[in-house]
Amino acid sequence: MFRTTQDRRLAERCQAVLMAARGRRPEEIAQDVCAGVRTVYTWLRLYRQGGLEGLRIHWAPGKAPLVAEAHAEEVKQWGRQGPQACGVARANWMYGTLAEHDARVKDVGVSETCMRDFCHRHGIRPYRPTYRFLRADAQKQARAAEDIAALKKGAATAPSSA
Repeated sequence: MFRTTQDRRLAERCQAVLMAARGRRPEEIAQDVCAGVRTVYTWLRLYRQGGLEGLRIHWAPGKAPLVAEAHAEEVKQWGRQGPQACGVARANWMYGTLAEHDARVKDVGVSETCMRDFCHRHGIRPYRPTYRFLRADAQKQARAAEDIAALKKGAATAPSSA
């Protein structure tokens, strides 16, 4: 375990156990692994009680998320439909707008940051059109393309002032 683990802290604990197995005193081990003597005694006690599994770090479960994980499919559906189909008078979904809509629908108020984190965890990206001209009608697009081409052509043939 000492040689194969990627967890530095678990490797230190295993190293302390190996040193103790070779007859080193806990005070010397603590100095070598840069830990307190009481910490080394704790690691050795954990190893005696639970073996290698006892040395592993067990994290607390943490705070429950404010937005239920099962709610992801519904938020994805909102993204596909767009805000206007959901009764929101906006052109684009934003994290804050999603949070406000979620509060209206589910009666659970969450912040914009909470909704952003939820969306990132589930791969949900609010709809934001990248270019406004892509949503325009075909005639306006053609006129805009001609104007841009004329501007480029005029800039290439304009005499320099030097």
